[in-house]
Amino acid sequence: MRDFFILALEKLIAVIVVLMMIAVLVVAVMAMGSPQGGAVLGLAILVGGALYVVLMGGMLYLFLGIYHNTKRTADLLAAKAG
Repeated sequence: MRDFFILALEKLIAVIVVLMMIAVLVVAVMAMGSPQGGAVLGLAILVGGALYVVLMGGMLYLFLGIYHNTKRTADLLAAKAG
C-alpha cells in the first residue's frame, strides 16, 4: 500500500511540475501583452518562473530520492542481518 502512495506521489509531482511550467509560460505571455507590462517584465517573469520551477521540482524529486535511498539501505541491512 505504501508503494502505491509513493508511485502516485511521483506521478503527481510530474504533473505539478508540468502545470507549473505551463502557468509560468502563460503568465509571462500575458505580462508581455498587457499595456502595463512589456517584453522586459515578461522576460523577467519567464526567467524567475523557470528558476522557481527548477528549484521546486528538484527539491520534490530530491525528497523522493532520499526516500528511495533510505529504503534500499534498510533492505540491504535487513538482508545482511538476516
